Amino acid sequence: MTSNHLTAQFRNSPYWLDWAGPVLDELTAGPESLPTRAEVAIIGAGYTGLSAALELARAGRHVVVLDAVGAGAGCSSKNGGLLGPSYHKLGLEGLAASHGKDKAYKVIAESRECLESLLDFISSEKIDCDLRRTGRFRGADQPKHYEDLAREIEGLKKTVDLDADMVSRADQRAEIGSDAYYGGAVYHHDGHLDPGRYVAGLASRVTDAGAAILGQAAVTGVRQDGNVFTLSIGTRRLKADQVLVATNGYTPAALGWFRRRVIPIRSAIIATEAVEPSLIKELSPKNRCFAGTSRLMLYYRPSPDGTRMIFGGRTFDLDDRPMAYTKDLYRQLIRIFPQLADVKISHCWSGTVAYTFDHVPHIGRHKGLYFAMGYCGSGVGRSTYYGNKIAKKMLGNPNGATALDDLAFRTRPFYTGTPWFLPAILRWHAFMDKR
Repeated sequence: MTSNHLTAQFRNSPYWLDWAGPVLDELTAGPESLPTRAEVAIIGAGYTGLSAALELARAGRHVVVLDAVGAGAGCSSKNGGLLGPSYHKLGLEGLAASHGKDKAYKVIAESRECLESLLDFISSEKIDCDLRRTGRFRGADQPKHYEDLAREIEGLKKTVDLDADMVSRADQRAEIGSDAYYGGAVYHHDGHLDPGRYVAGLASRVTDAGAAILGQAAVTGVRQDGNVFTLSIGTRRLKADQVLVATNGYTPAALGWFRRRVIPIRSAIIATEAVEPSLIKELSPKNRCFAGTSRLMLYYRPSPDGTRMIFGGRTFDLDDRPMAYTKDLYRQLIRIFPQLADVKISHCWSGTVAYTFDHVPHIGRHKGLYFAMGYCGSGVGRSTYYGNKIAKKMLGNPNGATALDDLAFRTRPFYTGTPWFLPAILRWHAFMDKR
């Protein structure tokens, strides 16, 4: 890819923020608004922190949400907006091996509940975020993957009533305008939304409920004195009765215990320039979102207005290197959709999602600090759900119980929160994908 493949107005920023950015800025107060006391301090103004803040504020708590940048500035505005339980990421057999069959079934069933809860929440709050529950096509990148998919789906149908169908290669053009796959599966419960509009809608309801969202307010230390916590924000101090850590893939060194338990993985996305809607309709006849079965997962979907393709995947670098990942993603885009060979790229961006060592999210309390994090690349539904659940726990509400409550949140020896090993692992996965 050369600069000829970039539009004259090319931006290294999320496509979603063209509209949502100014709204989120308006909802974010500056650090000068920091009070000296609050009942609840929430570290992180993404989906988790905001959904927790909403529940707590509506229960009458004085809540302050702190973020190093601003409302929704992390992956809450930098994801692709794909929705689904992501059963294939959890892996029934892998979970059963680690936690036993009963626990594996409960965790996977709760993944479905996360999605349904999100849809109910968006509907009840009347958040206009271009929600479309149109299903996901997951293509088999290799012929042998088709049978693997079929076995996986058959097993999940027996355990969680999965609504999915296999699609042969001969019939896949009805699902995707590409011959890059060897058939695949359609997950009918999945869908997509505009993550910028969603986080803006969520943030507006938080401020309407009376909570404050403060940007440029990075927490550099937390100290506990009896039943009171003191948070350091630059030279300022905030005392709070309860603290929630909701930093996920942006967990700072000041929160070392949590940082050692999440693996930040950079995920990057490009957006094409606007094209004729008929072309996008050819690529996604049913307005589905998409993924494959490769180790280096790709995910993509049409833009809400049906004029662009939004295309994402994992990067090989820990840092944000836009020209490197734009080139890689553009190559993959054209491999899957040759029809877009003459279409230019208008936006590129990246953010860090958080994986855990056991591949499941975690929620609970450590030394008085509440936390919810580690959504393993499927954070839109999970973060909203577990943000609400951890808030209920903080309120003493028994409805805060989850299937994850008794899972130990483990790390690995010598891991400090910087995944220096990731580039080598990702390149190995890329090599295996070619075999």
